Amino acid sequence: MGFDELYNAARSKLNTTRTTRNGKMGHVAAALLTDKGNVYTGVALDLPSSIGFCAEHNAISTMVTQGEYRVDKIIAVYESGNVLPPCGRCRELISQVGDSNYNCEIGLPDRRVAKLKDLLPERWDARYLQ
Repeated sequence: MGFDELYNAARSKLNTTRTTRNGKMGHVAAALLTDKGNVYTGVALDLPSSIGFCAEHNAISTMVTQGEYRVDKIIAVYESGNVLPPCGRCRELISQVGDSNYNCEIGLPDRRVAKLKDLLPERWDARYLQ
């Protein structure tokens, strides 16, 4: 499966909803492909008082719930249809869920693709992996 299919899987989950307390949900969606060929999706929840999580976190937690830990590819899509690079927290989460995830491919704007290790250099825990 390529990034076009992952993009479409993520985009199909977009469903922007505003909450009564000025929060926003479903305005970012993510889709990931595992080493076993399974696709998991998730949406962001951006709520007041710093409550919520990124779409990538939601997709990853669903993957882990199913007993999988290896991300081969991941992409996030904003409500406008634009691709978003993962934030620093998401990059770190991807790397910590499984050591091999450091080599996963990330869908970026303008149809670019990068490996996580290129977006998260100078790994803080490198000495523990030796």
